[in-house]
Amino acid sequence: MKKMLLLFYSCFLLWFPRGAELRAQDSIQRIHFTFYGDTLDVKLDQWHFTDFHDPISNGAIREFYDSFNTNHYQPLIDALLACKEKNQLNDWLYYQLIRKMAQQLSPKKDNYHRYTLYKWFLLNKSGYDATLALRGDVLLFYVQSDENIYDIPYYQKRGKQYVCLNYHDYGQIDFAAQEPNEVTVKIPEGRKAFSYKITRMPQFTDADYEEKDIQFDYKNKSYLFRIKVNSQVQTLFANYPVVDYESYFNIPLSNKTYNTLIPELRNTLKGMDQRKGVDYLMRFTRNAFSYENDQDNFGKEKRLSPEQTLLNRYSDCDDRAALFFCLVKEIYNLPMIVLAYPHHVTIAVKFDKPKGSVIRYKNGEYSVCEPTPQLKDLSVGELSPKLKDEPYQVAYEYDPAP
Repeated sequence: MKKMLLLFYSCFLLWFPRGAELRAQDSIQRIHFTFYGDTLDVKLDQWHFTDFHDPISNGAIREFYDSFNTNHYQPLIDALLACKEKNQLNDWLYYQLIRKMAQQLSPKKDNYHRYTLYKWFLLNKSGYDATLALRGDVLLFYVQSDENIYDIPYYQKRGKQYVCLNYHDYGQIDFAAQEPNEVTVKIPEGRKAFSYKITRMPQFTDADYEEKDIQFDYKNKSYLFRIKVNSQVQTLFANYPVVDYESYFNIPLSNKTYNTLIPELRNTLKGMDQRKGVDYLMRFTRNAFSYENDQDNFGKEKRLSPEQTLLNRYSDCDDRAALFFCLVKEIYNLPMIVLAYPHHVTIAVKFDKPKGSVIRYKNGEYSVCEPTPQLKDLSVGELSPKLKDEPYQVAYEYDPAP
């Protein structure tokens, strides 16, 4: 009898990852982990682990779903949604929370298919329209989104776009050689579209930050900013796709980084008129960081959020434009437009009186402010000579007026 109990207990431990803190008291189990400064503590009563070792197929996924759906899973969903509401998590951050929960229940390295099925189940039961598709032994995980996403696979069904969430786990897939087949298992709770917009960063703890010095020269004077940065931001955006400029340029700074940079910049700009202050921010963004294009830096197109640009040693024109936009918005809140050329992105700002070569858009006149290093030291209102005959489009207009 003792041997049987020992065997049962050993099997129970194998069901859960060593990294998760789970405790069994009679029939009650707990899952305990931290998520960006918050703690999830979930009590599971009469809940059982749903395993998956069959070859991946539509039928095997149906059996997994039927088994999990009869389980006492609701405390998991309640805890996830409570954390989402408490911390005002946007959908992308909420998906990171679901990933972490799935990792506690079924570690990715132990059984990738099972880990993906847990994510699919939890995201649907949270109300999002998520689907699965098979391509041989490859299990692809999609979510319905109405937004423009540029660098990952998607498919259209009944006028809706489904974007792949786990494409990066498989590297390059030749979809022309074999189209994935959608799994027919539908979870009724999954109705809501997923958004990639990030309007609020997590509440990181003070211990998550470290100091970074940013130094540059302006008008023969050296300036030093000692800011707080958090490497977890890189992890948060590791698989974040290329989104449209409105979503990308409005990703905020985390609180600690904001509070150690923006007030210091405001203090430095005291006494400067608006145009000179914008010139300062333009040259700060241009000269305080080393330039390298995305292909050399990452091997592909990748847009950094403003905070990532502060973190990274290298950045390109997209990244500088986003950081400059963020600084001008936070300090002066001026109207701006994003100018997208075939191989370059820059910003034009609307002052009370325009300066230099004017970009006319709608009823406004905007002055180009180049935040990326050029062969010529460009002032406010100067456009790089190599762009003067290049076509461009206004990729995003920011108007602070209510």
